[in-house]
Amino acid sequence: MLELLKHLRWVHTLPFLAICGVLLCAYRYRGALIPRRGTTEWIDFMVKRPKLRFEFKLHPLVKRDIIPVAVLTAVFAFTGFLRLGDVKAPTSYHTFSGEGDSIVVRLPEDTAVAQLMYFTGLNFGHNDSHYTLEYLSGNSWIEIPSAKPVTDEHKSGEHPTAMPQFGSDLFKWMYADNASCMTSALRITASRKSELCEIAVYDFSGRPVALYDGGELTDEQQLVPDKPEYMNSMYFDEIYHGRAALETIRNLDIYETVHPPLGKTLISVGVQIFGMTPFGWRVMGVLFGILMIPAMYVLLKNMFGKIPVAVCGTLLLGFDFMHYTQTRIATVDTYPVLFIILSFLFMYRFIATEHDAPLRRHVWNLFLSGLAFGIGAATKWIVLYAGAGLAALFFMRIIFDYFYYYLDNGTPGVFLARTVKILACAFAFFVAIPAVIYIVSYIPYGHELTDPKTGRMMTVGSGMLWSKAYYKHVWAINKSMYTYHATLKATHSYQSSWYQWIIDARPILYFWKRAEPYVGSATQVSVITAFTNPVTTWAGLLATGSLFERVFRRRDAVALVILIGFFAQLLPWILISRCVFAYHFFPSMIFYIIAIAYAFNNFFERGGRNAKRYIYGFTAAAGVAFLLFFPAISGFSASEWYHNNVLSWFGSWLV
Repeated sequence: MLELLKHLRWVHTLPFLAICGVLLCAYRYRGALIPRRGTTEWIDFMVKRPKLRFEFKLHPLVKRDIIPVAVLTAVFAFTGFLRLGDVKAPTSYHTFSGEGDSIVVRLPEDTAVAQLMYFTGLNFGHNDSHYTLEYLSGNSWIEIPSAKPVTDEHKSGEHPTAMPQFGSDLFKWMYADNASCMTSALRITASRKSELCEIAVYDFSGRPVALYDGGELTDEQQLVPDKPEYMNSMYFDEIYHGRAALETIRNLDIYETVHPPLGKTLISVGVQIFGMTPFGWRVMGVLFGILMIPAMYVLLKNMFGKIPVAVCGTLLLGFDFMHYTQTRIATVDTYPVLFIILSFLFMYRFIATEHDAPLRRHVWNLFLSGLAFGIGAATKWIVLYAGAGLAALFFMRIIFDYFYYYLDNGTPGVFLARTVKILACAFAFFVAIPAVIYIVSYIPYGHELTDPKTGRMMTVGSGMLWSKAYYKHVWAINKSMYTYHATLKATHSYQSSWYQWIIDARPILYFWKRAEPYVGSATQVSVITAFTNPVTTWAGLLATGSLFERVFRRRDAVALVILIGFFAQLLPWILISRCVFAYHFFPSMIFYIIAIAYAFNNFFERGGRNAKRYIYGFTAAAGVAFLLFFPAISGFSASEWYHNNVLSWFGSWLV
């Protein structure tokens, strides 16, 4: 039976079924929108051409929304925190003062050493640092040579020592290249100033060896894991953003300055609470990912007013692979997406407010939209792309206010007075306040400045925010940031393009490791891949494409709002020529999901008795895909056969 299963081509059958299911739902949806038989609807469709008007009905939350919001949030909070990372890790560091600094670790007399595992810390100076490993033989120290060639990432020949620590090897458990020896002592010598957290030594039976006189290198042996994995080590860009969080806390020079500081500051909050542990540097991302769930629900409920539509749309967000993967890695990509959702939520509430409603109702939603925009822009510049969409919606609302007051009601004075006030508020909320937030977010970088009068490190209390030097420093960082992104020529084996994102064609591999290192027959692998749920992505592409027909033929303003949000996020990436990756599609995926929810809403209204079956069936299919690919996005171990024969639907998928 096992041999029969191995020959079944699930890797071909499953994508075929998924595509057929998506096309069937699209066909049934299209059928629901055409004129019904036995009616005169076709006359309206062919003859009447309605005007595009920004007139929306804002559907408020009701008591019945409490339970679905609470249940959805709780479910995805559970999945988000599931095996997120170890809550304990070595946190006492031995600092090597510079080249040639060494430490000797004692072992029991004449111990047969088979393997050495070490946990790395910071590299000061931001360059590679390596450790020479020597063992004591009689009265002589003998260096243990490296046994591994360097990877393609480090094209400098062989590993320089048996204990390499390249710039990407931070806060990771690693094996020494070659630690086999018979000795009573080991000596570790640094190539530059750096930190090493802990070491563990094993005999040929795989048992840990007792260590003495190692100071900080041997004082947390109870925290040594069984093997290196994502649960106890950094992976992918955590080495930049998680590292920046620690540097922020310790007032060190920040290595990664190619994104604004607030995202790293948020990561540092988790580190301050839970320590410099995998859970600590990842927890804030999960919390913000959880907050996306109620935020998306409120947005969909406000737009469409139907609890089933809001529930199914929110489930699609929770079932999205990118949402799951990106919120569980300590990078800054989660935070801006939440603030993009919130900024569009409150902008939608602003444009949906009645024309003649009290001004304070307009101003309150405009303020919250601008606040979310400002905070998001201080985490990552991609929120500025969303700002272009927000601006388009805002000025379109002003234009339609003109139609309402000036042309329809003949009250130009009212229009001018309200417009001047709203424009003044918009400037304050979307320019002045975000500028203040952005500038203040650089306070953690102020320690790099010294007060010219006292020669001491500048602080907020010493007038840092009133110093010209501070603003020059912020300007210099941002200029460097822009230059980096504008002139980046690097390539990457996992890079992709926007036209691959919209069809889910090229994922990015974050982590891959055999579950049983150094055992040649092992078939279990741990994988973390970033890409979107194919069921939702393919349906989202069709749903977004159908919005054009709804805008140009039916003059549907809600469809126009969704398109503006989607293309505000995607168009900049079409114009950018630098190396980009699948995770840059994360914000656009939000609008794919909203477009599908728009289709759900229309299907509910015109699809008849069978509409619910297709909507719930499609949502369930996205959930099945999430469960099916869970080993490829979570790091949970699964057989290599499963990855190769069930999940690798296309040759470009790295799962």
